Amino acid sequence: MSLAIGAALLAASAANAAQVEVLHYWTSGGEAKSAQVLKQMLEQKGHTWVDFAVAGGAGANAMTALKTRVISGNPPAAAQIKGPAIQEWGDEGVLLSIDDVAKRENWDKLLPPEIASIMKYKGEYVGAPVNVHRVNWLWINADALKKVNAQPPSTWDDFFKVADALQKAGITPVAIGGQSWQQAEMFETVALGVGGAEFYRKAFVQLDQATLKGPTMVKALETFRKIKPYTDKGQTGRDWNMATGMVISGKAGMQFMGDWAKGEFSVANKVPGKDYLCVPGPGSRNAYTFNVDSFVFFKVKTPGVEKGQKDLASLLLSPQFQEVFNLNKGSIPVRQGMDLSKFDACAQKSEADFKSAGAKGTLVPSWAHDMIDKPSVEGAFYDVIGKFWNDDSETAQEAANKLAVAAKTD
Repeated sequence: MSLAIGAALLAASAANAAQVEVLHYWTSGGEAKSAQVLKQMLEQKGHTWVDFAVAGGAGANAMTALKTRVISGNPPAAAQIKGPAIQEWGDEGVLLSIDDVAKRENWDKLLPPEIASIMKYKGEYVGAPVNVHRVNWLWINADALKKVNAQPPSTWDDFFKVADALQKAGITPVAIGGQSWQQAEMFETVALGVGGAEFYRKAFVQLDQATLKGPTMVKALETFRKIKPYTDKGQTGRDWNMATGMVISGKAGMQFMGDWAKGEFSVANKVPGKDYLCVPGPGSRNAYTFNVDSFVFFKVKTPGVEKGQKDLASLLLSPQFQEVFNLNKGSIPVRQGMDLSKFDACAQKSEADFKSAGAKGTLVPSWAHDMIDKPSVEGAFYDVIGKFWNDDSETAQEAANKLAVAAKTD
């Protein structure tokens, strides 16, 4: 009799379990560790995680793979997608609403309004955010800075003085990978630091023509180009985490990168304040560019998968996952009101600055990381910035004029 009951329970549990295929691009050290945590938590719920990891291109390769799958009528159960792309997939009618999960768990109160609105399609949640990344960070090797007897730069004048000193000491001042998204991200932080949050919003959120080709943009482009001689010649095709590795090892002194870079420092057992420093990009101390990782869920034909999708959505916002994931990833929890005592000084500063920028109106979405502009405009901006970085004969005004044209890309 007990064997029959046991068999019945096993059958019921198998019926409730789902194979949940998850497309993501968390493939570097700190990120891969975070994906593993999510997999384990989903499997504790009785479901099977089917990994669909696509490396490279800051998610561009993953989006190409996703399009192929959706067009063929075989989408994954969940995919890492963010910003305006969520609305575009919503327009295609292929997304599963998770509004019942969000209402039950009170997401409207748990999430900052600037982020909650991005996760909804026509008023219903279709996406679950997992974190808040600050993009406008400058990472510095502490020993390299000590070696040249310098302080972390807070202005552009200071930055170039530190860069000169590092170069004289035989240290590459700035690590970067020669990929279009890394160049775009660096320029985004430079533009914020040169022009401020209001300029940034007018240029990249509102796509105001006069601002895009105006004198402040020209100054931002000139400042961006001034950084180039402080980078190394081996940057072509280098991934961002390899550039972070240069700062970790002391081969390079500084890197402009979002706080996913901190995950690399953590994996290397480096301690903030001792081995490395995290400071806002020069001139951008009072502003905050945010980038949010999130997952959306696709309508799939396989019966029973919806239960697994909704369990995954619930897990993503759970306090346990929010803590473990963000400790690994270098970001801060998107769930508000959490205890951050286990988080390091960089994360605690990020959280304080996020709240402060929200109150001051200087919290802005990262255009270089898919948070605001549609992919065609973002791609056109990437092209303009990449060409300007690589072609010394182009003037800053010519590049600014091209940004204005790029903003009109359909």
